[in-house]
Amino acid sequence: MRLIQQNPDIHAYLASSEAIDHWHPVVQEASDALWSSNADAYSYAEAAFEFVRDTIPHSADSGDPRVAWRASDVLATRNGICYAKAHALVALLRAQGIPGALCYQRLADDDGTNPVVHGLVALRLPSSTRWSRLDPRGNKPGVDARFDLDQERLAFPVRPELGEIDHPELHAAPHPTVLKALQESADRSRLWRSLPTAL
Repeated sequence: MRLIQQNPDIHAYLASSEAIDHWHPVVQEASDALWSSNADAYSYAEAAFEFVRDTIPHSADSGDPRVAWRASDVLATRNGICYAKAHALVALLRAQGIPGALCYQRLADDDGTNPVVHGLVALRLPSSTRWSRLDPRGNKPGVDARFDLDQERLAFPVRPELGEIDHPELHAAPHPTVLKALQESADRSRLWRSLPTAL
């Protein structure tokens, strides 16, 4: 699949925002700690991916009722769903000058019902012209997402026969539908009832 930058200016994928707040001390501290033992872009990106994937549980797996959406809050609370974890990883990438984008899939149950939008990350190493998608959701039985910039190893490969979709667009900021669902949910049970089913 050909990934499409929504913004042709690569600097848009290094910018900070309320959700991707890579200027925040919590993000900076985590970024500096990871960079100190991984002082090149590739190894830092891999370490940042594994840090978000493995040390921040997906709240559906952990049962945590809190809803975090700012990258700094995700890192501080060690909690978030796929979108929030994607915000955290993009912030960590951008904190070290690595362009990071948000991208999405539309997934469904095994019978094609209950569609839901799933959040991913794409990165582009400074020495590259190619974007690679990653899924920091968090592994569990049946889910084995890996850091691989050559061949995608996502948590959920799409099944077109069930109406699932890989959206090719690379967003510099969270999709408004996703951000609205996060910001307007007081807890995870309410968020589950308002998860976007399409972009």
